Amino acid sequence: MCGIAGTVGLGSNVEDVKNMCKSMLHRGPDNTGIWEDQENCVLGHNRLSIIDLSDEANQPFLSASQRYVLVFNGEIYNYIELRDQLEIKNFRTKSDTEVLIEAYEKWGKAMLDKLNGMFAFAIWDKKEKKLFAARDRFGVKPYYYAVKEEKLYFASEIPPLFKAGIPKKPNLAIWSSYFISGKYGVGKETFWEGVNSLEPGFILEYKNGQTEVQPWYDFEKRIIEIRNNPITDSKEFLKNLLLDSTKLRFRADVPVGFNLSGGLDSSMLFSLINSQFGSDSNIEAFTFYTGDSRYDELEYVESLLKGSNFKLNPVLLTASEVPNLAQEIAIQQMEPYGGLPTIAYSKLFKDAANKGFKVLLDGQGADESWAGYDYYFNDSNLTLQGVNSSPFRANVLKDDFLIHQSKVSYTPTFEEKLLNLQYRDLFHTKLQRALRFSDRVSMMSSTELREPFLDYRLVEHVFALPLEMKKRNNTQKWLFREIADDFLHNDLRLAPKRPLQTPQREWFGGELKEWVADNALSLDKLSWFNMNELKKEIDKYINGEQDSSFHLWQWVNTALIFSC
Repeated sequence: MCGIAGTVGLGSNVEDVKNMCKSMLHRGPDNTGIWEDQENCVLGHNRLSIIDLSDEANQPFLSASQRYVLVFNGEIYNYIELRDQLEIKNFRTKSDTEVLIEAYEKWGKAMLDKLNGMFAFAIWDKKEKKLFAARDRFGVKPYYYAVKEEKLYFASEIPPLFKAGIPKKPNLAIWSSYFISGKYGVGKETFWEGVNSLEPGFILEYKNGQTEVQPWYDFEKRIIEIRNNPITDSKEFLKNLLLDSTKLRFRADVPVGFNLSGGLDSSMLFSLINSQFGSDSNIEAFTFYTGDSRYDELEYVESLLKGSNFKLNPVLLTASEVPNLAQEIAIQQMEPYGGLPTIAYSKLFKDAANKGFKVLLDGQGADESWAGYDYYFNDSNLTLQGVNSSPFRANVLKDDFLIHQSKVSYTPTFEEKLLNLQYRDLFHTKLQRALRFSDRVSMMSSTELREPFLDYRLVEHVFALPLEMKKRNNTQKWLFREIADDFLHNDLRLAPKRPLQTPQREWFGGELKEWVADNALSLDKLSWFNMNELKKEIDKYINGEQDSSFHLWQWVNTALIFSC
C-alpha cells in the first residue's frame, strides 16, 4: 500500500525524512506527506491509494482527538467490521487508516488481536512523546529501524535509512553465513550492521531514547487453544475460511488481479476467485514465461483459465532483460534475493501496473502451513529443490572471512518434528525470504501484493491440524487436496509439488555468461574471496558443471548490491 519513514528523538530532522521518502517514492507515488512534532518526531508517508482514494485519507493521519499521528503501510481487510465495533458516528473518511488509528485510541495495543490484515505502522503519541510501532503476524509488510546519536530511524526499506545517514557497513556474520549455507539472516538481523528488522508479530516502543521490542502475537498459544477445541468438520470449516480470506482481499477501490503459475496452490487460488467473482470480466490474471518449454507453464495456465471470464496476461522474460532488471532490484532490496524467478515477477508487476492494476493476489504461504515441502517428510538436507549437489562454494572464501559465520539453531517450539519444521519456515526461513522478495518487486512498480493463504485464521487452524490431515496415503497437503476436490479436476488436484523454475542454469552458462563472469570477478574489491578459486568455479560452470547455478547467482547478486 505505502512506504513509511520517520525519526524520533531530540533533533529529529525534517530533511532526513524527506530524503527517506524520496528514495522510496515507488512505494507510494500518489501522495507524499510529512508531519513533525517540533524536534521530537518527524513522520513521512508515501501513499499508494487503494481504499478511499480521497485526499482526506492521506497520511500522516491524525486521530479525531488530535493526540495520535499514524503512518501505515498495508491493508486492514476487516476494517468494515471494526468500523462497526468502534461505534463512531462521524468518520471523516471511508479508509482503513482511520479505523486503525481510532482502534488504537479505543483499545490501545489490544487492538492488534482484532486486526486481519498485513501491516507495518507507527503511531506517535503527542502527549506521552512516545512511538508505538507494530508488524503483522507473519511479516508480510516490512519495518526496518536503526538508532544513531540517540535517535530512532525507521523505514519500509533499507536504502532510505542509508539516505538518512545510517552507516552502510556489512554484517560479516550474515554475509558469511549466506555464502556458506544460504541463510538470509534470522530474526531482527539484516545484512547490514545496526539495521534491524522488526520481527513478525512484534511491537516496538521508543521513548526518551529507550527502545523496547517484544512480541504481541503468541502463535504457539493459539495453536494450543485450537487443538484443545478442535473443529468438528475441518474440511467444511477450512473451505469456508479459504473462500472468506480470498473475498476479503478483494476489498479495494481500484482494479484487482491475480498471479498464476502451474501449481496446485495457484490453481486453487483461481478456483476460489472464480467461484465468487467469476462474472467479473474486469479481473485479470498474470503469469510469466521465458520461452523455454522445459520450464514454462503457460500452456497449463491457459488451460486452467479456459472458459472463464478472466483475461490472461502472459509476461515474457528474456535473457537480455535480466542485467538491467537485476540491477534495479538490487538497488531496492539492498539484500540478496532469489534469482531469476524474482526478476521475472518484477516484470510481471510492472506489466500489471502499466495495465492499471494496483492490487494482485497470489498463492504464497500454503506450503508452509499445509506442509507441502518434500523435506518435511523425507529428511532431505538439500537446500534447493531440483539440485543433487551442494549449491554453495565455500572454497572461494578467504579464511579470515569464513570465521565470521554464525551458527544458527532453532529452539524447538512444539513436541512434533513436523510442526517445528513448519514453524521455522513460517517465521524464520522460507516464507520470510519469499515475502521480502515479493514485497520489494511488487512495490517497485507501485503494486500491492495480497496473500489469501496467509490469513491468520487460516494459517492457525491449518497449522494445528493433526498429521493425518496433512499427509495421508503418501499424499502431502491431503486435506487441502480434499477441499480442492470441490473445485478442481483430479489431474490438477493430485499433481505433485513442482518447484518454480526458470532457465537460469542455461542462461548463466550461455547468453548471460559474460555478464555473470564480469560481475563475479568484480568481487575482488570486497577482500572476502579467493579470486583464483572463484574464477576456477566460473570456468567449471561454463564447461558443463551446471547442476546448480545458485553460487553464481550469489556472487552476481552481491556484486550488484555493492555497486549501488
